[in-house]
Amino acid sequence: MPHKKWFENWFDSPYYHILYQNRNDDEAKFFIDNLCAYLKPSLNDTLLDVACGRGRHAIYLNKKGYDVTGIDLSSSSIAFAQQFKNKRLHFQVHDMRHIFQANSFDIALNLFTSFGYFETIKEHISALQALQKSLKENGLLVIDYFNTDKIIGHLSHQEVKHVDGIDFYINKQIRDEKIIKRISFEHRDTKHIFEEEVKAFTYSDFENLFTQSGFTVIKHFGDYSLNDFDTTHSDRLIFICQKTHV
Repeated sequence: MPHKKWFENWFDSPYYHILYQNRNDDEAKFFIDNLCAYLKPSLNDTLLDVACGRGRHAIYLNKKGYDVTGIDLSSSSIAFAQQFKNKRLHFQVHDMRHIFQANSFDIALNLFTSFGYFETIKEHISALQALQKSLKENGLLVIDYFNTDKIIGHLSHQEVKHVDGIDFYINKQIRDEKIIKRISFEHRDTKHIFEEEVKAFTYSDFENLFTQSGFTVIKHFGDYSLNDFDTTHSDRLIFICQKTHV
């Protein structure tokens, strides 16, 4: 049996959802509201939420009236999201490195740093090429990533989070051009260790990835208010890209 990647183990673990249960849904809705105001999608448009997790963005977009499909590699996350499905909200287990329903979507969304997980640049290009092929002609891709430069400049090497009676010890470091988060804790007399490994992609890295995968950057922002990107101070790096021909 092939060795599972870190994201296959961690995102399918119940502890992932315990640690991150207090993610700010109001912030997510605020971002979606601003994106919709900027992009002005038609209610006839079809949207693809890539690496959707338990579907918080997809569910909110659907409540705003859109036809949304959420895909994620985590079967447990998709199983949770399925309780919210309806005629215009769909969820499916899928690996973003492979094409999902070619030429079917007007907008693809990859939000909350749900990219940069793979070992090689080739895999990241494959994922972007797959998304490019899932989009209709002139379709749009939104990628919401952390601002690597700010993360590195303000790296907190050690912290402890106490959630639901569990002490999560979190260590962060830069290694092999990745931002590594090591999460260790003990629960029910068993020690657990997980790691998150996300590529330290910068703006120029993304430009190269997009060029090789059939996208053109048409706008980029630095936060969920869609303010201009500043390398030193912005929390996020948000791209609006358009499908081009390769």
